[in-house]
Amino acid sequence: MSVFALGLNHTTAPVDLRGRFAFTAEQLGPTLRSLRERFSLRPEAALISTCNRTELYCAAPRDLVRPAMDWLAGMGGVAGTELAHHAYVLEGGQAARHAFRVASGLDSMVLGEPQILGQMKQAVREADAAGALGTTLHQLFQRSFAVAKEVRTSTEIGTHSISMAAAAVRLAAQLFEDLREVKVLFVGAGEMIELAATHFAAKAPRAMAVANRTLERGEKLATRFSAEAMRLADLPARLHEFDVVVSCTASSLPIIGLGAVERALKARKHRPIFMVDLAVPRDIEPEVARLDDVYLYTVDDLSGVVQSAGEKRQAAVAQAEAIIETGVQSFVHWLDQRATVPLIQALNAQTDEWREMELARARKAIARGVDVEAVLEALSRGLTQKMLHGALAELHSADPQHRSQLADTVSRLFLRGSSRPGNSRR
Repeated sequence: MSVFALGLNHTTAPVDLRGRFAFTAEQLGPTLRSLRERFSLRPEAALISTCNRTELYCAAPRDLVRPAMDWLAGMGGVAGTELAHHAYVLEGGQAARHAFRVASGLDSMVLGEPQILGQMKQAVREADAAGALGTTLHQLFQRSFAVAKEVRTSTEIGTHSISMAAAAVRLAAQLFEDLREVKVLFVGAGEMIELAATHFAAKAPRAMAVANRTLERGEKLATRFSAEAMRLADLPARLHEFDVVVSCTASSLPIIGLGAVERALKARKHRPIFMVDLAVPRDIEPEVARLDDVYLYTVDDLSGVVQSAGEKRQAAVAQAEAIIETGVQSFVHWLDQRATVPLIQALNAQTDEWREMELARARKAIARGVDVEAVLEALSRGLTQKMLHGALAELHSADPQHRSQLADTVSRLFLRGSSRPGNSRR
């Protein structure tokens, strides 16, 4: 049994490829069931999918890595070789270290950002509900959460962190002289949009609006920020009213097309529009970026802004990595111990078989009237011979090169606490 993680993230794959492997929370359970039905071994599995990464964690034999890669490639509609070019595969301690770093915010585009921990916890709940989470992955993720908590409480890794939403506000302030004069449109009503609205609201813009497919949910978010709620269907007709557009929905296809933006620019007499597409897959068609009066940023484009702030927290990274390394060693030790469980079970079964065999022989001897002391002597001798037979046979058949090492192992197993051959007590 091996633990492995395979995936792609913002450092290994472009946003468009990541978009092919984006799964909503509702899709995680069915997708994991599909994986387990694909393989007769029914591997333990969990799937983490965010705007910056998609990662599959499995507890299964190592030879399942390549088939799992091909399965994931098929889910994204690409060739296995293409996915392999952008993906990473981590096993054992490396997989644990990666999971712990992700949970702690050390592998994020925004160093120390806390959102990924909540996303991981939701992914684990979905895996558990789908019946895909077994003992090994349960241990891996519970230890990940514990390590992340210790990193948060013991280091300053999250201090002064700049989120993607904060980065968007910073860039918008570079384009517009006064954010109090702009109108902002938020497309979607999820956690990222809520965070973006919080940051923009702090700048007191002239007006804000929330466009969402479900009007009721949009109204709920809009009320919090004294913003207007509008239907997503009305967006093309009203796009020209807004100077800033921030979009992050779960749509599998772009919802703001090139034509709609061209019409909006014409109605605005080519006054610039600042657009931020935080969605994976994209909400805004990439061709929009070619328009002269549009400043379009994706999650990848924002990386430079957030990394500049991350440099201020590098001093805390070493401390966080030390905490993570301790957690990794603990998990690897647990994993190694768990790997010996089948052997221990087999040894117990074998010794039980020998014991029953000698007991049956002893009962027959007593029934024939054999002296009890003689029966006990024979029973103890029979058990001893069975216990020692394997070790003695290995010693006799071992080649000279390995006999000394084997003798030391046998000595440690059977002469524990006693004087060993060649050693005299004084």
